[in-house]
Amino acid sequence: MSSVYTRSKEFTRNRKSQSDSPPASPSPTAKTLRHERLSRLESGGSNPTSSDSYSDRASARARREAREARLATLTSRVEEDSNRDYKKLYESALSENQKLKTKLQEAQLELADIKSKLEKMAQQKQEKTSDRSSMLEMEKREKRALERKMSEMEEEMKVLTELKSDNQRLKDENGALIRVISKLSK
Repeated sequence: MSSVYTRSKEFTRNRKSQSDSPPASPSPTAKTLRHERLSRLESGGSNPTSSDSYSDRASARARREAREARLATLTSRVEEDSNRDYKKLYESALSENQKLKTKLQEAQLELADIKSKLEKMAQQKQEKTSDRSSMLEMEKREKRALERKMSEMEEEMKVLTELKSDNQRLKDENGALIRVISKLSK
């Protein structure tokens, strides 16, 4: 038992001297490992055998390194996934924006076309109504002219009938005078 004890002391002394000298460029993981080793050594709990403590330390170190490696890969994966997700989201949003822009342009063109058609129809309707009003005015003028002509013709007809009656009367008088003159001349 004493031989084991001396070995562990030498081992710890060697380890202590190695951990006391700082490395050229300490990494954050090396600093945490050194801190954990120092805290374990200073706590001075039960002293296991050197082979057990060395294997425990080696397995703990291996587990820690494996955990750190897993964390590093997970963080890199998460970063890559998030970058990919953002890129996919950006690309999908961009494509959706393009689709919406084309739909908007189509709708604007359709709206402009419908507006122009509506303006043409309104203009045609206005022209028709102006044509109709001018036609109505012309028809009214023609109707008035025809009514005037009819009234004039009716007056002429009255005059004609009067003239015919006067003419008939004059013919009758003329015939009577001719008879009177012929009786007087006999």
